[in-house]
Formats: sequence, structure tokens, C-alpha cells
Amino acid sequence: MEMQGSRHLAVPQQQAWEALNDPEVLKACIPGCEKVEATGDNQYAIGMAVRVGPVAARFNGRIQLVDVLPPNSYTLAFDGQGGAAGFGKGTAKVNLAPPVEGSGCELNYTAQAQVGGKIAQVGQRLVDGVAKSMAEDFFRRFDEEMQRLHPEAYAAQAALPAEEGALAQARRIPLWVWIVFGAVVLLALLLLAR
Repeated sequence: MEMQGSRHLAVPQQQAWEALNDPEVLKACIPGCEKVEATGDNQYAIGMAVRVGPVAARFNGRIQLVDVLPPNSYTLAFDGQGGAAGFGKGTAKVNLAPPVEGSGCELNYTAQAQVGGKIAQVGQRLVDGVAKSMAEDFFRRFDEEMQRLHPEAYAAQAALPAEEGALAQARRIPLWVWIVFGAVVLLALLLLAR
């Protein structure tokens, strides 16, 4: 299965990077997560409860960060065992970049995963749906956690559209100017045609 997505965050890239590397933030954001513990440099043990259709299981696994380029990107390699329910493994490439316009940063990800055992027998469409839902839930929770940790960044972002709208209104040329300009151009064309 493959997934990809992106999300605009109001926080600067460095703050998002620090949060993506904080076990407590990750624990709060991963659906069903019971533990995220550092076990070494860029290595974590994880425990989580997952339900896919009729199959519910507790997975214990590990996460390793590779190709780490602070504060821009890393690749997250994961694998987990859920006993009789099966296993899951895969990679996710996470990128942070400054936005094209405005403040904050853009978070992009691509993920590839495999599942096996009973969890894979419930059907690929169901597994894909649960995986996509969990990814969306993670990024929604991550955005909410950033709002909780950095309310000033989100307050500043909320104020931007109103300010940008006021600037656009101030820069907008009144309709009567366009009418006069159009009339002058039309008159000039008529005079040139004679």
C-alpha cells in the first residue's frame, strides 16, 4: 500500500521538526499509541492498539529514523508484530519546507507499508482505508498539538487573511478608474482609425 499527503502548519519549520522528533508529541498524535520510548540514536520502541475490521490487536514494534537531514527531512522505517493478528512494516519519507507564500511550513509525506497475517486477510480495501484514516488522524492531531504548544503562531496565521484582504482592497483599482481608462483607450483607437 502507498500513501502520500501534505499539510500546511502555522509553526516555523524548526518547531515542527522538534515536535516530529519528540516521543511525547508522537505518542499524543499516533492513533492508538500507548508508548513511544527512545532506545538509541534515532531509534524508538512503540506500542499501539489497532483495529482493522473484526481484527483488533496490540502491536509492539520499532521505529528507526534514517537519512536524517535536520530540519528538512528523514525517512522513518518501522516494523511491528501483533501476535496472531499479523505484522506491519514499511517506510515513510517526511519532508518539511518553507511555504511558497506566507509563514509556517509545509509538511509532506509519502509512505509505503506491508501487512501480513490475519490483518491482511480482512481485505486490502479495508486495510488501505484504515491506514489512510490513521494517517489523516495523525496529522490532524499533530496540527492540534502544534496549536496547543505554539498558540502564538496560529493566532498570527489567523490574522493574516484579514490583513491580506485589507491590503488587496487598498491595492484594488476602483471600477470608475477602469471605466475611464477603457473610454480613453477606446477614444484613442477611434482617433487613430481616422
